[in-house]
Amino acid sequence: MSSNPVAETVSSLMPRAKEELAELVAFKSVADFGQFPRVESEGAAGWIASALRAEGFEDVALLDTPDGTQSVYGFLPGPEGARTVLLYAHYDVQPPLDEAGWDTPPFELTERDGRWYGRGSADCKGGVLMHLLALRALKANGGVPVHVKVIVEGSEEQGTGGLERYAEAHPELLAADTVVIGDAGNFRVGLPTVTSTLRGMTLVRVKVDTLEGNLHSGQFGGAAPDALGALIRVLDSLRAEDGSTAVDGLASDNGWQGLQYDEEQFRRDAKVLDGVELIGSGSVADRIWARPAVTVLGIDCPPVIGATPSVQASARALVSLRVPPGVDAAEATKLLRAHLETRTPWGARVEVEQIGQGQAFRADTTSPAYQAMADAMAVAYPGEEMQYAGQGGSIPLCNTLAALYPRAEILLIGLNEPEAQIHAVNESVSPEELERLSVAEALFLRNYAAS
Repeated sequence: MSSNPVAETVSSLMPRAKEELAELVAFKSVADFGQFPRVESEGAAGWIASALRAEGFEDVALLDTPDGTQSVYGFLPGPEGARTVLLYAHYDVQPPLDEAGWDTPPFELTERDGRWYGRGSADCKGGVLMHLLALRALKANGGVPVHVKVIVEGSEEQGTGGLERYAEAHPELLAADTVVIGDAGNFRVGLPTVTSTLRGMTLVRVKVDTLEGNLHSGQFGGAAPDALGALIRVLDSLRAEDGSTAVDGLASDNGWQGLQYDEEQFRRDAKVLDGVELIGSGSVADRIWARPAVTVLGIDCPPVIGATPSVQASARALVSLRVPPGVDAAEATKLLRAHLETRTPWGARVEVEQIGQGQAFRADTTSPAYQAMADAMAVAYPGEEMQYAGQGGSIPLCNTLAALYPRAEILLIGLNEPEAQIHAVNESVSPEELERLSVAEALFLRNYAAS
């Protein structure tokens, strides 16, 4: 990175940032209070509120959102007449999955091979530190040239919509000229990337019932309808022979026109086992950014250990459907529900319950804010030109903010590059990316103020 005062300041702050990220990662802030104590999330929210107050933020508040979680808000005033920029991140994290699969404890930030490992280190507690580093660097080099609002969500990973509903009820709170969502990531380490599209998502729970109770498979098997077998059949119907998503009535042939994703690179990034084929058709970018994708997230059925020779009376599954820009998530939910209900075999009783939903997002990349970010990233990443990519994940808040503030410019950056392995075991963050993106965000705020 070329030498400049902002970059030098961020570099000097990195040891402190590592200590702070370790403190934040230590909170087991999974917003599923049936699995993890609420006090862990409240502790993380309190930590962020204290950090904002220490930086001179005003009106710092823990917002009780309708889904029972807390989001953290703060306002840092800038020069009179300046523009307002909203900086977003989230402090809730995914469960650690199999803790035995982690090489180091998931809630203990650990440095290894030049990366910092821990749940939330990249997604998205690292994003909180990115915002703090950028603001600290500006304060040390002439001041923050814009009004800054910070909002840190407490339930993004659950998709329960608490912050969206809160923002809709308090539309003045998050109003801004530009929004920087710190929950995306570079296409690869060292390649500055702004995410221009996000797939939307619908999440449903499907329950199949066939019998009043389990039956002995030796006495009744062969004629008695097996609920687990029926569930497997209907779940299998959600995919075509090549593995592509096949929800009745849902288009799945859109193409991606931007940055392409080399198939061999994708295999390495996704850690696909040798000899195992990728699923679907079209380019990798088509499949992960421009087309729907169904995933069975979990099944309730007897575990192998302890299973008895029984015909199952009931079975459940949690199904996620990602939908690309241009597809209405509510309509996709209706199609998914209809598919599950009509494809369930043997007259089995089926119930489909919607758990969560979020619309897809497409940014306006011609706006002045994008030019300000491109100029900033050119300094933070010498010799590299800012790229535009899609993201297969969903950030429902983007559409809420776009609807509330139609004139606001929305940019998505962050630390979730492929090596970060977010949502998987051994999640990690690149400290070099944290440093460079903090510099980029600081310079963006300066460029944007002057534009």
